[in-house]
Amino acid sequence: MSPIRPAIRNLAVNGIAQVAGLGLGDPDIVPLWFGESDLVTPKFICDAAIQALEEGKTFYSGQRGILPLREALRAFHQRTVGVDVAVERISLPGAATLAMVTALQCLIERGDNIVIVSPIWPSIFEAAALVGAEIRFERLEEDWKRGRWHLDLDRLFAHCDGRTKAIFVCSPGNPTGWVMSRDEQRAVLDFARKKDIAIISDEVYGTIVYDGSLHAPSFLQLADPDDNLFVINSFSKPWAMTGWRIGWLVHPLSLDAQMKVICIANNTGPTSFAQYGAIAALSPEGDAFRAQMLARCAAGRDVVEGFIDRNNRIRWMRPEGAFYGFLKIEGMTDSLAFAEDLLLRARVGVAPGSAFSAPDDRAADGYLRICFAQDPALLDEGLNRIAGAVR
Repeated sequence: MSPIRPAIRNLAVNGIAQVAGLGLGDPDIVPLWFGESDLVTPKFICDAAIQALEEGKTFYSGQRGILPLREALRAFHQRTVGVDVAVERISLPGAATLAMVTALQCLIERGDNIVIVSPIWPSIFEAAALVGAEIRFERLEEDWKRGRWHLDLDRLFAHCDGRTKAIFVCSPGNPTGWVMSRDEQRAVLDFARKKDIAIISDEVYGTIVYDGSLHAPSFLQLADPDDNLFVINSFSKPWAMTGWRIGWLVHPLSLDAQMKVICIANNTGPTSFAQYGAIAALSPEGDAFRAQMLARCAAGRDVVEGFIDRNNRIRWMRPEGAFYGFLKIEGMTDSLAFAEDLLLRARVGVAPGSAFSAPDDRAADGYLRICFAQDPALLDEGLNRIAGAVR
C-alpha cells in the first residue's frame, strides 16, 4: 500500500495552468490569463532591493519579517482601513499563498470542512484539500437585473455544521470583482462568533476599488484583536510585484508566539532583500504608484465595458473591485475547451470559468476570466480576438 496520501494522488492541474501550458512564452499570444498587470515593478522599489543586496542583506531575517516592514504595514492599515493593527498580529510567511496555507494549518484537522464563497481563485480549494479539509462551496448568485453578484447569507450559513472550521471570503473578488458589503461582513462575523468558526478573508485587492474609497470594506474594521480572523494580503497586485512572492497575514493576537514557529517551519521567513523593496512600496511614492495602477485598471474596465456593449453574445456584472472581467459567453458550455481553442486559433490567453468553482458547477462553464490591468491597446486587441472567435 502506497504511503502517498489520496489527497495528493487525486490532485489535478487547474484549468488556468492547463491553458497557459499550451502557450506560455509565445510572443504572438495576447496574455490575459494571469492575475497580473503588464506593468513592471516600479524602479524605486527595485532600487531599494538592489541597495539591500549591495549592503549585504542576504542573510536570514526575522522569522515573521523584519520589524521595520511590519511597522510599515501597521501604518498602511492605519491609513487605508483606519485600524491600528498591532505588529504582533502581522506575519510575513512568504507569498500571500503561503499566508493562506498558514491560516489553514492553524485551523484544519483531517475531517474538518471549510465553506468557500465561489467563484474563487483555485489555489484556496487546492490548498484546503492538501491540508485534509472537506470543501463546501457557496456560489454567488447572478443578479442580472441589478447587474451585480449576490451572496445568499442563509445558504452560506446552512453549509456550516459542527465540523466547519472556517469560512473563506475573497473581497474584492477574484474572478468576479464582487465586493462584500459592511452589513454582510457584520452578519458573517456575528455568525462565526456564535458558532466558533474562523473567517479567512482574502483582501489582496482591497485598494483596487472603483467607488472612490481608499479600501473595500475590511473585516479588520469590525473584528476584535483576538477574534478568529485571518486576513491575507499581498504586494503582488497593487504594486506590480507578482514575481517577488511577498505577502502578509494578519492573525489573532493570541497566536503571536506560535507564528514564529509556523513561519520557521514553512519558509524560515521571507526573502531578506525583497523586504526592503516592500518597505519602499509602502512609502508615499508607493501610494502614488497604487493610484496609477488603479487608474490603469479603471481604464481597462471601461475598455471591456465598451467591448461588451458592442457584442450582444457577451455580458458581465460590472466589477466593483479587483481587475478582472468575468465574461458570460452565450452558448458556451465547456469553458476549458473554448479557452484552449481561443489560444490555439485566436492566439489570446484567457482563464476558463470552470477553474474557479466546484467540479459540478455547470454554470461556471459559461464564463471566461480576463485580466484588464493591461495596456489599453493590448487589451483591445485581445478582446477583438475573443469577439472574432465568439462570432
